[in-house]
Amino acid sequence: MGKGAMDKGKGKIKETVGKATGNEKMQAEGKTDQMKGKAREAIEKVHRGGMKARDEMKRRSTS
Repeated sequence: MGKGAMDKGKGKIKETVGKATGNEKMQAEGKTDQMKGKAREAIEKVHRGGMKARDEMKRRSTS
């Protein structure tokens, strides 16, 4: 599990607890954490794609 997924999960929990307790600040923090997690996941995806492309180029150049 990547850090992005962990941030999203943590955010969902905070948002849910905030809703249940009427704590608007916690609810807002949860939404922020979820957005942060989504952004981190997008960055991780781009990074994985770059690593895959690099490895493919290395493989082709050694063949």
